[in-house]
Amino acid sequence: MSETIQETLERYEKFVNERLKVDLKDTLDLRDQVYDKMSDYLKLRSQVETLKDNNVKEMKTMVDLGSNFYAQAKIPDTTYIYVNVGYGFHVQLTLSEALDFIEKKERNLQKVADQYTTEASKIKAHIKMVLEAIAEVLQIEQQEAQARTV
Repeated sequence: MSETIQETLERYEKFVNERLKVDLKDTLDLRDQVYDKMSDYLKLRSQVETLKDNNVKEMKTMVDLGSNFYAQAKIPDTTYIYVNVGYGFHVQLTLSEALDFIEKKERNLQKVADQYTTEASKIKAHIKMVLEAIAEVLQIEQQEAQARTV
């Protein structure tokens, strides 16, 4: 195989391994982070629906103070809850408002996750295309080598 073809193939392999596969991993990691947020909102939705359906007015719970250190807490009035809306802001909402917010947030997060999934699919397609091109060049080189020996 000629050196220029060998060098080109090595550049393509390096591009796949050092760029495309890294981009794919990063994109999938970002999508997983979005799914983690969605999971948190699903848990919150479940808890709010339980409070609302059972008409709970007060409750006792355990609160994580950090590093899995929990303390008991008494909530004297469950009419309002504070929801983290992002950027460190917490908003006081009624249970119905919280459910509406959660629904909108879940739709938004699903759109973001779908965008990451689409991007990951494009990257996978690029990887496959480059690997197929490398295989095709190697096959052509092999056929030429066999033709030279005959």
